[in-house]
Amino acid sequence: MKKVLIVDDYPVTRMAIKILLEQVQLTVIGETEDGLEAVHLTWQLVPELIIVDIDIPSLNGIEVIHRLRGNGYTGGILVLTGKDDEHYVRRCASVGADGFISKRNNLTELHNAISAIKGGYGYFPLKRARRDMALPIPLNDKDRIALLSTKELQVLHCLARGIKVVDISVRMKISDKTVSTYKRRLMQKLELESMVELYNFTQRNNLG
Repeated sequence: MKKVLIVDDYPVTRMAIKILLEQVQLTVIGETEDGLEAVHLTWQLVPELIIVDIDIPSLNGIEVIHRLRGNGYTGGILVLTGKDDEHYVRRCASVGADGFISKRNNLTELHNAISAIKGGYGYFPLKRARRDMALPIPLNDKDRIALLSTKELQVLHCLARGIKVVDISVRMKISDKTVSTYKRRLMQKLELESMVELYNFTQRNNLG
């Protein structure tokens, strides 16, 4: 993961992000303040990571993510925004974002978030109950399922019925690589580490 597209309507923010990315040998191959242009640049430049704000013109960041994932983009997507309410975290995760960090933290989490995404993990810090101590909010099964996108939920139903990745790709008319990406993301969101755990989860929640 080397090539990055930055989508933010504040030039100063884009410059700050670019400087931080260059510190870890990542290359900014494109910048824009507009959501619709971000979609066009993604297909034109093929970035491996997109860093996107929510409040941007024409298409907001959530709509950008939804459109890109819906059209098969499988690269990393990190939301960097001033809107850090739990509602936005969950919404971004549900449409296919790989991570979510707040501008209120002065971009201090950027490197950690990128490292997590590069390693195949999601990065979604939850609310902090105290100023200096992170207290994760336990999620029940229903909460975790709500984090899944429509495509991820469809893949989950297929996996629960024992359908192989290659057969799911034919059924959904997408590549098996894309199915594997959805599978990886849904496993992360559901906090599952094996197919046995996935099977138990689907049986427990009548998802088969």
